[in-house]
Amino acid sequence: MSTTATEPPERRSGRLPARTVFAASVGAAVSGLSRRLGRGRGSVIGGRAVLAIDPTALERLAEGRHIALVSGTNGKTTTTSLLGTALATSAPVVTNLLGANLPPGITSALAGAPASVQRAALEVDEAWLARVITATRPMVAVLLNLTRDQLDRNNEVRRLSSAWRDAIAASPGLRVVANADDPLVAWAAGQADEVTWVGAGQPWTADASGCPACGWRIDFGPDGWACASCGRQRPALDVRVEDHHLLVGGERLPLTLALPGRCNEANAAMAAAAAACFGVAPADAIGAMAATSEVAGRYRWVRAGATRARLLLAKNPAGWLEVFDMLAPAPAPVVVAINARIADGKDPSWLWDVPFERLRGRLVVATGERSRDLAVRLHYAEVEHRHEPDPTRALAAARAPVIDVVANYTSFQAISAGFPDGG
Repeated sequence: MSTTATEPPERRSGRLPARTVFAASVGAAVSGLSRRLGRGRGSVIGGRAVLAIDPTALERLAEGRHIALVSGTNGKTTTTSLLGTALATSAPVVTNLLGANLPPGITSALAGAPASVQRAALEVDEAWLARVITATRPMVAVLLNLTRDQLDRNNEVRRLSSAWRDAIAASPGLRVVANADDPLVAWAAGQADEVTWVGAGQPWTADASGCPACGWRIDFGPDGWACASCGRQRPALDVRVEDHHLLVGGERLPLTLALPGRCNEANAAMAAAAAACFGVAPADAIGAMAATSEVAGRYRWVRAGATRARLLLAKNPAGWLEVFDMLAPAPAPVVVAINARIADGKDPSWLWDVPFERLRGRLVVATGERSRDLAVRLHYAEVEHRHEPDPTRALAAARAPVIDVVANYTSFQAISAGFPDGG
């Protein structure tokens, strides 16, 4: 059973200060009003109301709970969902799967959960992880990866790695589940008292080419990474994915997931390793995760007239490398939707780092608010394409009964909300 922030706060005056209880009640009311007015799900605005009344609410609401924080540039939402599903096999869990991964959204999720729900699996924006670790004192931190994303805000990933490292060093007893294949993650996690190292892979290596310890060159090979100067290298693995199996503790467990792609096997491995910190056996965790077929609209099928479309999210070069392998083979067409709003990052120059040349041999329909930027990139990649800014007409322009739609964050939300389920 999973609990979200849509429930009103329970009576917890015996454990929480009266101010926090009152703030949670106001937040629930504000969230409910936002939903009734059609202004959104209310998670963020409700959390802002809570924190406006009680700035210490996040700390208060986290007290006494066994919390896992999940952070990284890619895969946060999916890994949090899979972890929540695994933890729910043995106890109720509160989670925040509505994209509200900043302190207001996290506060709203905790405020809306009954006091009896002691476990929480919470997605955290990578730029806020250090502060949320300090506020919530989690039992486990799950560190996925660090790559460039939202270039106008989070372009210096080594700075984020250092902030993670400092927060972990200041949190004795914190258990960390870390992607050993990302040197930036390994640098941050190395300060923890206890680390579970997961071989989750890191196909995109351009943002970790310099050693975070000494600044020298990182060499990547089939057996991991190593610094050419100081000798730092990928730690020995405790958990890894091999040939669609999870290898952990001498067991070889089949990864039979409904979610597609290598990246989701990696997300499942991270989630299973984190669930083990709560006493959930890896076999039970993998069994529970197997039935998950979509996460917050990702991988959902929608219908646009006679066309069925599968929705995929890719918001940066690292995400695109994973999505390329999920697409239906050429010559099946693809619709690509790009916006550049605040949530996406206002700088779309990352499009030039994506190897769109891999889409040659099929039609690509460029759509979204920054579709012209994408069309220019596709022109130079020598990819056959059409430019159609309106997503509805773009799906029709693909002229195929079944298509893949790849969108970045806000364009994904708009498309997902605008079309009915497609079966």
